[in-house]
Amino acid sequence: MRIDVHHIRAFLAVADALQFRVAAERLHITQPALSRIIKALEEAVGASLLTRTTRSVQLTNAGRVFAEHCNLALAHLDQAVTLARRAEAGNIGHLRIAYMDFAINGALPSIIEEFSKKFPLISIDLVHMPSTTQKEAILNSTIDIGFMIGPFSAQNVESMPFGREKMVVLLPVGHPLTKKNALRLSELAHEPFVLGTHQSWEAFRNHFFSMCHRSGFSPDIAQEASTSDGIFGLVAANTGISIYPECVRNIHRSGLVIRPLSDQDTSLEEIACWRSDAQNPSTEAFVGELSQLIGARERVRTRRQEPSENRLYGSHRDVPAK
Repeated sequence: MRIDVHHIRAFLAVADALQFRVAAERLHITQPALSRIIKALEEAVGASLLTRTTRSVQLTNAGRVFAEHCNLALAHLDQAVTLARRAEAGNIGHLRIAYMDFAINGALPSIIEEFSKKFPLISIDLVHMPSTTQKEAILNSTIDIGFMIGPFSAQNVESMPFGREKMVVLLPVGHPLTKKNALRLSELAHEPFVLGTHQSWEAFRNHFFSMCHRSGFSPDIAQEASTSDGIFGLVAANTGISIYPECVRNIHRSGLVIRPLSDQDTSLEEIACWRSDAQNPSTEAFVGELSQLIGARERVRTRRQEPSENRLYGSHRDVPAK
């Protein structure tokens, strides 16, 4: 006979009650039927599990060992059911998330941290990837979610803005322009620039050149680097200046002076992208949580921009009368 959960639950009911009558009532079966189940189970196990008298039922030594491990087996089974249901809902699983420099230096770490607190059983692999490469990876389903420079429009791909970064100017210490509190892009027309390489920074380069052309000049690219650290180092070495998103303020780097750009049309949109036909339930869980986090952050930003009198009862007329 093959032992199944039906036999185990029947045996554990008897082991707990130590009375066939009480155990049968709990199981909603007849006492003779329960006796046949226990007898068949003992034959399958090949050991006597219970000693019976007209007045009592006791576990044998083999029965105690069997009961202990049966309880463990049922606990594992219950856990397996729970985990399977959570996996179906996307609460357990694995995510492959790609990011570019501006995301990891900006909002992404806090987003990942908040998500991991709520979904600790979803493991996350983070991989650095340029925006253009991320787009190919999304289309090929080699990543689940990409944090990139927008926009990105393709069939079966959805996106969500998760940030808009203002641009700042990176200057070496001692540069004459550090005397100004803010700069216009046109003031940089004759400066040598340090820029990311075409291979790794294509999306940002397109944004940067568009900014410069709108300001009436073509930039002089004096040096290129493949990483943010390389750009910072070259600027600090006085080989040129650079333009970078405001998230650079989150990074401590000696030798640099940061000045904001006063131009109104230089901000950079950052988006999260994923496939709408994704088969990974954890993707849906992440997107849902991301939407909530972005909404909460936007509400905080809006409140900060409200006049102080509007945050206190709306106006003086709303103050309760005494």
